[in-house]
Amino acid sequence: MTFHLPTKKQYAAFMADNVVVFIFLVITAAAVPLSGLSADSILQDILARIGRNCFLVFSLILPIMAGMGINFGMVLGAMAGEIGLIFAVDWNIIGVPGLIFAGLIGAPLAALLGALAGQILNRARGREMVTGYILGFFTDGFYQLVVLYLMGSIIPVHSLNITLSRGYGIRNTLTLDSVRQSLDQLIPLSIKLPSSVMLNIPVANYLVIGVLCLFIIWFRRTKLGQDMRAVGQDQRVSHASGIPVDRTRIIAIVISTVLASLGQIIFLQNMGNVATYNAHRQTGFFAAAAILVGGASISKATIPNVFVGTVLLHLMYIVVPKAGVNLFGNAMIGEYFRDAFSYAVIALALALHAWRKRANAEKARRSLRGPANNANGFDR
Repeated sequence: MTFHLPTKKQYAAFMADNVVVFIFLVITAAAVPLSGLSADSILQDILARIGRNCFLVFSLILPIMAGMGINFGMVLGAMAGEIGLIFAVDWNIIGVPGLIFAGLIGAPLAALLGALAGQILNRARGREMVTGYILGFFTDGFYQLVVLYLMGSIIPVHSLNITLSRGYGIRNTLTLDSVRQSLDQLIPLSIKLPSSVMLNIPVANYLVIGVLCLFIIWFRRTKLGQDMRAVGQDQRVSHASGIPVDRTRIIAIVISTVLASLGQIIFLQNMGNVATYNAHRQTGFFAAAAILVGGASISKATIPNVFVGTVLLHLMYIVVPKAGVNLFGNAMIGEYFRDAFSYAVIALALALHAWRKRANAEKARRSLRGPANNANGFDR
């Protein structure tokens, strides 16, 4: 068996595809020793963050596969999940049944919002990401109306502990004591490390994430999954082949929004409380940053991209603020660096996608002209 070293062209393509990953590896490698955190504490924090964040990041895969880019409209699903949790707390449904109840309320609402969002995004082809982002702000206004005025006045709310003193509207911060970490502690597992530190692993969270991975693998092999891939590659050819392009794109957004709803429930039960009026606002941003950090693009995303991105992004979130304290004596400087790098990832990924798209179009144009024309100097 012979092994061939990659050519310069292959090496350059690999570096271009993973430039964001390498940037974050360098940043975190430099920040880890400066943070002063032990490997045990970093590992414990990373395991907890993977369990509560991966589900949200997975909700972005199907719209990317369908050629719709990053679904910033997943915020709609996050709002639906929060409404489900509000009702679960109001009805005092304890533990995992409370999470299931929240999902049964949030998922249908998320499906409805996703269907409406899909209709709008079909009318904004080529601008799905910015349209979804603005759609999230637009829908947030209705969400604020519901939780601030309608709940307790028109929509019945039984518990006075979650309403404002005026008798209607939900409190700014809602404590989720009835469902707090109920999924995390459903199957407890503690491992004693050589340093005598107990490592707590949320097994149930990882099982749920594993089931979602299997669902995505299975879904890609179905007729609908193959249709989504075809639509993502070329909508005109898909339409000519008899694939209902608009319907397929709407289904991708609906599934993504429902998964975002369930992911927000998993995330908030781990946190133990919810900032009623703004907990959902950055959901799409952080999920998008995570999947892009993992090496995904707005046209291709895989399951490994989700795990790699979640680990790298949240490793930076753990160590950079501590490094800021040790270097500058101020944790806020680390927070500023963290936010700057996160926004920079999304900007860099979008810029690289635009550059690659233009380069591929130029390459296709050159190939159509043929080698003879290029040799004669016609390609100018």
